[in-house]
Amino acid sequence: MEEDLIVSLTRQVKEEVVENYLNERQLIHLQLEEFRGEAEQTRELAREAGQQLSRMAQLTIHPQPLRNFLEKTGISLNSFWEEFLHQKAGRDMRSIKVRSLTDRGKYRKTLLEAYQRLLEKMKNYEKKYEELRSHCNAINLNIKNFQKNYDLLSIMQFLRSLDTQALERKHFLGENFTAEEMASLDTKLQINTLDFQKMDVPPPLPLPPLPSVEQRLAELAAETFRKHEREVRDLMLHGKT
Repeated sequence: MEEDLIVSLTRQVKEEVVENYLNERQLIHLQLEEFRGEAEQTRELAREAGQQLSRMAQLTIHPQPLRNFLEKTGISLNSFWEEFLHQKAGRDMRSIKVRSLTDRGKYRKTLLEAYQRLLEKMKNYEKKYEELRSHCNAINLNIKNFQKNYDLLSIMQFLRSLDTQALERKHFLGENFTAEEMASLDTKLQINTLDFQKMDVPPPLPLPPLPSVEQRLAELAAETFRKHEREVRDLMLHGKT
C-alpha cells in the first residue's frame, strides 16, 4: 500500500512538472505569434511613411534633390527608405489640395504639405516602432525566465530521480538516450530570444519639424520649379500630387 502511494505521488509530481513546462512553453509561443503579427503591422506603417517619401521624390521630379535636402538636415537613408525614392507614390494616397495665385506658389505649398504629411506618418510609425521594441524586450525577458526556470536537462534529471521503475525511465524519461542525444534534444526544443535588429523593421527617420526646415524646403521648391517647370506644371495640372 505504501509503495503504491509513493508511485502514485511520484507520477502526480511528474505530471505536474511536465504540465507546467508545456503550459509555459505554449504561452511563450502565443506571445511570439502575437509579436509577429504586431511586427507586420509595424512594417505596414513603415511602408505608409515610405509612400510619403515617394510622393516627395515625385514632386521634386528626381530623387537626388530630395536626398540632398535630407542629407543637409542630417538624415541619411538606409536601403529600406532609399528604395521609396525610386518608387511611384500609391494611387490610393490622399491628394494634396492647396490654393495659390501662381503655379510656383501652389507648388511650394504642395511640397510643404507633403513634408508635413511625411512627418505625421513618420511620427505614427515611430510610436508603433517603439511599442514593438518594448514588446520585444518584454518577450525576451519572458524567454530568459523560461530558460532559467525550465531547463530541460534539469527537468529530465529531476524526473529520473523521482521514478522508481526502470522500464518507465527508459521509455518516458529517455534513460537510454546518449549524452549527445540529450544535448540535441535540448537544442531542438530551445526557444531563442528575439533579435530586434533582424526583424526587418527599419528605424524611423528623425525628421526635423516643418518650421525648422521650411526655408530649405522653399528653396528646394524654387530650384525644382526653375529647373523642371514643365514637369512641375504637368504634375499640378493632372493632379498627381
